Amino acid sequence: MAQTIRRNAKPVRRQARAQASRTKVRKAKARTNSLIDALMRVLPFTEEQLHKAFLVLILAAAAGIAWLVASLAGVPAMAGQQLAFAAADAGYEVSRVEVRGVERMNELKVYERVLGEKERAMPLVDLHALRGSLMELPWVEDARVSRQLPDTIVVDIVEREPHAVLRKPDRLVLIDATGHELEPVSEADAKGMLQISGPGARAQVEALSELLDAAPALRPQVSAAEWVGNRRWNLTFKTGQVLALPQGDEDSAGALMSFARLDGVNRLLGGKVVAFDMRNPDRIYMRVPGRAQQTLESGS
Repeated sequence: MAQTIRRNAKPVRRQARAQASRTKVRKAKARTNSLIDALMRVLPFTEEQLHKAFLVLILAAAAGIAWLVASLAGVPAMAGQQLAFAAADAGYEVSRVEVRGVERMNELKVYERVLGEKERAMPLVDLHALRGSLMELPWVEDARVSRQLPDTIVVDIVEREPHAVLRKPDRLVLIDATGHELEPVSEADAKGMLQISGPGARAQVEALSELLDAAPALRPQVSAAEWVGNRRWNLTFKTGQVLALPQGDEDSAGALMSFARLDGVNRLLGGKVVAFDMRNPDRIYMRVPGRAQQTLESGS
């Protein structure tokens, strides 16, 4: 009997391999399903809730992509601007500026920075940039800018405190306790204030305050301080007498305290001595007009 052979029939080995692959796929699916089932049993929500959560994530991602595309196209900016214009039409635009806390500085300097915002829609006022502009003013230590709806910008200023006068070669400048320059000042207005001089003296203002704190009884008597050679101080008292101190924070503070004790016993200030030199740690050298130089043992 003749046997019919199919021309497209698969070889036996190929069929066996295909059957083995299908078996592996079924086993893998069974393991995956078993793992998912086990995970679902552990998680505190149902399969339906999980599907809803995935749906929410997909929608959120789609919304984020839509917002990104709109942002790149400038849609939010245009919408925000239209909203600001609508607010201005409703009366929410800058028509008044209120400045608080100004006592010594020129208040017009503040208004010059803020009045540029007048008639601007309230939502378009950049409070952070406005504060940064105010902080550039020499007298301003801190500033707070806020909106007072519907039409007012409120500026609260914290002024720097004048501390001393810095004597420069060509002018006098008012400074605060950190050495920050405030504004030029006349000789008449500087009268009665501590005057500081010498190259590099502005950077030593805080150190000078610490030095004078070492002898609080003498501090009110000091009228001027000269920073000499970028290393030490000469102090001038209201009596016109000059005290030369040694260099170094500890040595100069110690010398000033010793001078305060000697003044308390011997009443040096207001006497005939015009200059005291304490740069030598063991002696005080005194200069009296018309006399040879005199010395006192330190601590006597």
